Amino acid sequence: MSTVLQPGPARRKAARIAVLSGIASVAVALAGCGDSGTPDASQPTPEASAGPSAAAAELVVQDPWVKAADDGMTAVFGVLVNDTTADVTITSVTTDISPVELHEMAMSDGAMVMREKDGGIVVPAGGSHTLEPGGDHIMLMDIARPVQPGDEIALTLTFADGATSEFTAVAKPFAGAEESYDPSTEMDHG
Repeated sequence: MSTVLQPGPARRKAARIAVLSGIASVAVALAGCGDSGTPDASQPTPEASAGPSAAAAELVVQDPWVKAADDGMTAVFGVLVNDTTADVTITSVTTDISPVELHEMAMSDGAMVMREKDGGIVVPAGGSHTLEPGGDHIMLMDIARPVQPGDEIALTLTFADGATSEFTAVAKPFAGAEESYDPSTEMDHG
């Protein structure tokens, strides 16, 4: 003979309390996802999001590429796009294959020279800045291994406010502008 136990008043009350507690927990969790109108100290406010870190996070590197090279120096190019309302300054770049400097081409004593860019690279609010052969570029000073066409090089940008952003540049063969990144050429640091 089997006996079916029917819930008694104490069991029914305990079951209701458990169900109501579960519903209350879900309601509290969902309320945390909604906009209560009271700022949550752990979440950035719209004012905080509009600062330089937000601008740095929104910087996009379009069509990044690196000149293929067997050894020595090479450079990274592309277009830096800033769709925010604040200027963004890149102060340094790092990669695991080489020491890196931000460079520019400039006239010095009547000759075009490659030199480190003082103050970094500023990408204007709502604008862009092109990194190109014969102009501003990211200089890989002494590559630890050959960079062959198709290789992907990971780089990390550091901004004036300390924020960072990563991107990958694909290696391409390039002979245009007939630049040499050999320190013994006329395009040496000025």
